[in-house]
Amino acid sequence: MYPEFVWKIMDYIAIFLALIIVLPLHEFAHAFTAVKCGDPTPKFYGRYTINPLAHFDPLGLICFVFAGFGWAKPVPVNPNNFKNYKLGSFLVSSAGVFANYLLAFIVFPLWVLSFRIPEFGLFTYVLQSTLGNIVILSLVFFVFNLIPVFPLDGFRILDCFCDKNNPIYRFLRDYGRFVLLFLFLLSVIADFTGFYQIDILGRAINFLVSYIEIPITAFWGLFF
Repeated sequence: MYPEFVWKIMDYIAIFLALIIVLPLHEFAHAFTAVKCGDPTPKFYGRYTINPLAHFDPLGLICFVFAGFGWAKPVPVNPNNFKNYKLGSFLVSSAGVFANYLLAFIVFPLWVLSFRIPEFGLFTYVLQSTLGNIVILSLVFFVFNLIPVFPLDGFRILDCFCDKNNPIYRFLRDYGRFVLLFLFLLSVIADFTGFYQIDILGRAINFLVSYIEIPITAFWGLFF
């Protein structure tokens, strides 16, 4: 009914709409938890908000939509202000991924129900794609951000408990980002060449997502 390029544009719109929900919620969760733990820094920097404009990095957003990976502006936090340093650090570090998983849990039934509404052409397609992308991106962010390399949330969680003189800890802190960049490059090369066997990062994330989505689908499967 519509040319192929129209569907492609609709796909980009759906990804963009999903990102302006998933990314700000992740960053706001960090900011909200930091403030509740006694650190007002996110408020001073205007990050105590769900306004997407406060959290987006323009280049990172473009990369997300067109390249499949990107970044948002990290929320500035001063752990020295926490009422309990270690507990506050752990809660703030894990708040973003917890928010992502909760969002996927809440939106999943809406995604299922969207396939039961009457068809309204492109609107229905964009609605279904947006809801689907919210669920999938939330789970992908959950897994990706738990990778224990600096500056991801997984490393910050590890930092709360790990001995700072541990050689593995020091490697993840000093060189983990380069390993991550290398894995990103492999993913890009895989997309361009079609040689997906080298996409170690993508394959690992998809594998883990297939497992962490089981509680969500199992729970809502009781009702649908």
